Amino acid sequence: MSEAGSTTSRRGLDRAGIARAVARDIPRGSYVNLGIGLPTTVSAYLRPQDEVTLHTENGMLGMGPEATGDDVDPDLINAGKVPVTELPGASYFHHADSFAMMRGGHLDVCVLGAYQVSVAGDLANWHTGRAQDIPAVGGAMDLAIGAKQTFVMMTLLDRQGHAKLVQACTYPLTGVGCVRRVYTDLAVFVLAGDAQAPTVTVTAAFDATVEELRELTGLSLLDGTGS
Repeated sequence: MSEAGSTTSRRGLDRAGIARAVARDIPRGSYVNLGIGLPTTVSAYLRPQDEVTLHTENGMLGMGPEATGDDVDPDLINAGKVPVTELPGASYFHHADSFAMMRGGHLDVCVLGAYQVSVAGDLANWHTGRAQDIPAVGGAMDLAIGAKQTFVMMTLLDRQGHAKLVQACTYPLTGVGCVRRVYTDLAVFVLAGDAQAPTVTVTAAFDATVEELRELTGLSLLDGTGS
């Protein structure tokens, strides 16, 4: 794994670019939950023709993009307390009903942030394990195992320059073997196989070659970029 200082010149995708990449890969007609933080930005890049229905665990189906200006209604927020809009046909329901949707396999995709993702698809996103950090469970555990597909959005490297896509997670796990795609500023990764024989394929790279990504992560990455 390379040191943090050797990665400072890399630019890759910005937050909007990662969100656009995720939005493009969400299948048409899907029911989708966007997690708190970076994943919420995906809503700005979904098109009406995509026919994607957004769910938020605090009890709304048919959520629109983030609200601004006169569209802000303090009573209409997502799970991250960000003001949002509603689309025609939107509905509201009890928190318990919302979690029943999540746990019952009714969501096609959830998009979550992460501290770490392992090559086997294990997800760590609720606690770093450090005593001074505040754990934040929320609905991530329910989403990670309840959705048919779990996508992760994150920077590839942390602030110290260490890869967050790892051979095995060192932080407390949110879910086991649940992540199928990882979207980062430097590449998109598809995780397949099982815990005994996992594979990680780079399907798109940004401002980095696959060989450089192998060096940054220390992983045996497959090249699926077609370049």
